[in-house]
Parts: sequence; structure tokens; C-alpha cells
Amino acid sequence: MERKNQYVLITGATSGIGYELAKQFAKNGYDLVIVARDYEELRNKANEFKEYGINAIPISKNLFLQDEAYSLYSELKMNGISPEILVNDAGQGVFGKFQETDIHREVDIVNLNIISVIILTKLFIKDRLPKRSGKILNLASIASKVPGPWHSVYHGTKAFVLSWSEAIREELKDAGITVTALLPGPTDTDFFNKADMNQSKIVEDRETLASPEEVAMDGYNALMNDEDKIISGLKNKLSVAMSNLSTDSMAAHRMAEMQKPVTEK
Repeated sequence: MERKNQYVLITGATSGIGYELAKQFAKNGYDLVIVARDYEELRNKANEFKEYGINAIPISKNLFLQDEAYSLYSELKMNGISPEILVNDAGQGVFGKFQETDIHREVDIVNLNIISVIILTKLFIKDRLPKRSGKILNLASIASKVPGPWHSVYHGTKAFVLSWSEAIREELKDAGITVTALLPGPTDTDFFNKADMNQSKIVEDRETLASPEEVAMDGYNALMNDEDKIISGLKNKLSVAMSNLSTDSMAAHRMAEMQKPVTEK
């Protein structure tokens, strides 16, 4: 492994796809700045990643709060760190019919999935433009391609992430900075617990869920190849292709049937 002496900033790096992406970068010689809320967990993961011979800096931030996204970049600047790669992985959902779910939780999710992502990306781009180099990997989802009854706010946030990622990719095409969107399908992570979604039909058979390691490999390779987006997994590629052939109302009905609670008829 060759030490790259380049930092990768990764949010949501202590579990799931974010953790597996951090491991991929560490294996390939990149130094890491890893971000999550739980400092003890961050420190444990940083020590694990250092075993690959790289530097790993844990920074605890609550990215539900705009100020913490800004202060993250202030800390990096104070320490003379200009990440070469930004991975916006942190994201959450909330399960249930919109009229029944908690609005405060949903506003938090919009802040985490959209607001903190655009703040960090803006600051990253401003920092990297004079250097004419940089890579951005944004976690979208196949949820970005179809309306999502029972999970409507999450699907809406990921639709934003995908559309916006493709727009800024075009804007940056001559600036030396690439933008790649990773679109996983249902993946075996803690996401469903955090979304109170374990009663949903979509996770009824956990053996059908994708491996976070395989999703991370797809995302890492797409980023390194400067691809605009990657749908991870053949089954998910087929699912998106089917949605593209359907009307939005048909796609929404199909998704409602897939995502509704097991107890719902």
C-alpha cells in the first residue's frame, strides 16, 4: 500500500456503508477525517483504521445542526487540513405515514440529509477550486428514483441529493472536481433500526439485503473512475429500470406495497 498523504472527509463513518467506505480508503493509503456523533465510537474506529498505516482523525459533530457543519470545516482549516475527497454518507429516515410521523424528526432528517450535505459540499468546493482537484461522493439511493410511501421524506431528500449532485457535476466539469452519486438499495446496516422500519415488508427477509462492503466497493470504484453515478447491485439496476418504465403513480403504489408494515393488508 502506498501512502497517499491525502485526506478523505467522511460523515457517518462509524457504521454501515460509511464505515466500509472509510475502510476502503484506508486500505488504499488515504488519511481520514471521520465524523459522527459518538466520540468513543469514532475513536475506536480511528484506531482500527490506523492499523492500515494511515492517519485517522475523529471529529464528533451533530450534523442535524447547521452550525456543526460549519464548525467542522473551521476545525479542519485551523489544523491546516484540506481534504482531497469528501464523502457525504450520513443520512437517516423515518418510517410511517406522513400524517402520523413526527415533524421535528422529519425536519432533523432534512437538515442531516440535505442541509449539512450542501454546506459541507459548498465549503469543500470553495477550498478545492484554487487547487483544481477534488472528488465528491454523495450517498443518494435508489429511493431517489421513485416516490416512497411510508418513507416519503427520506425518498424526497434522496431525490434532491441525486438531482443536485448531477447539476453541480456539470457546473464543475472544467474545474478539476468530480461529483459521483452512489445509489444503493436496501442494505444490511443500522439504517432500518434508526428509521423504526424493522416492521416494514422491505426488511422482512434480511438475507435479501445488500452487503455494505459490496456497496462501498461499488461507490469507491465509481468515484475513482469519475463516474457520474452508480446503482449498486443488479437487482437494484433492474428495479430502477422498471420504475423508469412506470408512471409515477404506478411506481408509488408498487413502493407502498413493498414498504408497508408486515401487519398492513
